[in-house]
Amino acid sequence: MAWAGAEAQPKAGGAPVPVITKAAKGEHCVEDTAYMRRNHMKLLLVHRDRTVLQGIRTPKHSLKGCIDCHASEATGSVASAKEDFCVSCHSYAAVKIDCFDCHSTKPQRTTAMNPSHPHAASVSANVEEMAGVSR
Repeated sequence: MAWAGAEAQPKAGGAPVPVITKAAKGEHCVEDTAYMRRNHMKLLLVHRDRTVLQGIRTPKHSLKGCIDCHASEATGSVASAKEDFCVSCHSYAAVKIDCFDCHSTKPQRTTAMNPSHPHAASVSANVEEMAGVSR
């Protein structure tokens, strides 16, 4: 678990607090910091439902947006090391993170298709053929 160090310890000798690193990108979060700490899961769940069930995609409360801003400069991830943004606080709060059972913990390049996808080569060939591009 990542700790903030002696300067972050409570004066009364209480439990150490987690390190919550500042976002690497962006000037400010899409919501107030205190609000996000309390409500980020609710916002992510509502965004997920709107996206999956209703087909409404907006960037404001997307998990991708969170990952793009909060990925560690050291690891390039939000959840691959104990100091990373999500892991630091969730370990401290003893909350299991299951977002990354399906989602990547690292910012993704914008591509038409993941190049490691089993059908990527055939799709690329078909697209090039339709566009008149030869290999």
